[in-house]
Amino acid sequence: MSDSTSWASPGDPSAASGPDSTAAGPYGPSGDAGSAAATTPGATGWTPPPKPGLIPLRPLDFGTVLGASFQVLRRNPRPTFGAALLLNALVVLVAFGLTFGVSFWALDRSFRASVDNAAAIEAGAIGLIIVTGLIAVALSLVAQAVLLGVIVLEVSRATLGEKLTLRQLFELGKGRWWALIGWTALLSAALMVGLTLFVIVIALLIAVGGPAGIAIGVLLGVVGGLAFLALSMWLWIKLALVPTAIILERLPLRDAIRRGWTLVTGHFWRTFGTLLLITVMVQVASSVISAPFSFAASFGTVLVNPAGDDLTSIWLLLGANVLTIAVTVVVGAIGSVLLSAATALIYIDLRMRKEGLDLELQRVVELRASGASAPDPYSSAAR
Repeated sequence: MSDSTSWASPGDPSAASGPDSTAAGPYGPSGDAGSAAATTPGATGWTPPPKPGLIPLRPLDFGTVLGASFQVLRRNPRPTFGAALLLNALVVLVAFGLTFGVSFWALDRSFRASVDNAAAIEAGAIGLIIVTGLIAVALSLVAQAVLLGVIVLEVSRATLGEKLTLRQLFELGKGRWWALIGWTALLSAALMVGLTLFVIVIALLIAVGGPAGIAIGVLLGVVGGLAFLALSMWLWIKLALVPTAIILERLPLRDAIRRGWTLVTGHFWRTFGTLLLITVMVQVASSVISAPFSFAASFGTVLVNPAGDDLTSIWLLLGANVLTIAVTVVVGAIGSVLLSAATALIYIDLRMRKEGLDLELQRVVELRASGASAPDPYSSAAR
């Protein structure tokens, strides 16, 4: 008896040429290189990172950040664009209502006041208008903080392939909303105090310093203004991720400031370029879209009402302003979502680059796909 199969050394390609062999080529039966890499022991091949939701689980480039920021609007519009539209409209309506109401009341009181009481009424009206402005600013800060938190939570969940409602997002951020609002108010107050002191110093130099004081004040205004702008932008980038650390990692304020500062360190210019470019894009788009409506509000009444009827002019002006405000609210809502989403994506990207968050996210996705529970990959306890 003899065996007709000839002996060949292990690994010899000719060993696969026997009568029962199905290997039609170097990549296996299917002729696909990927199947060979998957079935051949010791073979190496690159497998792209999974994309369970909003972004691929790997460090992000600018194009991915920009595209994903727009995708946030389309993927889950109710808690993103809907929330932004609702909050922006609320701020505009309340601010407009307060300003209009106080101004109308002040004018009415001034017209009906006697000569002796006119000065006191005007002073009270000015004070009331200032208070109304402060209320509007405070309401705007609260809306800005809440919207940022909602978008950050939405991006973090969308990265894992989840789609939550607005109620669920609010519940997810429970216990961190006031901290987020407090940080936004603190940062805005610090900026306003610094700017006010700067203006007061320049005004005093110009007012009491004589010709030399005027020259110093003007020079300080130019040089100091540029320095103040540079410092503000530097702090804007260094502290840009603090709200994300507050809402996602649930850190106390001091730890969140340190955390956001540390994440940006070493990636300042990349973060600066990304946020600045997206901000400029949003502002330019907003100006281009709003300009025709502002032009119509200013000059359209003359074209539509050439006879100059007062009642018709008032109604046309009111309608044009309402339309302009509506367009501004919609465009502002879109811009707010884009900037907030870009900030959240930069945070995730930096954690992927520095801490391997992409590996943790992949592990969580795999565990949840298998039906097992997994911890929150963004929390400080997971680091």
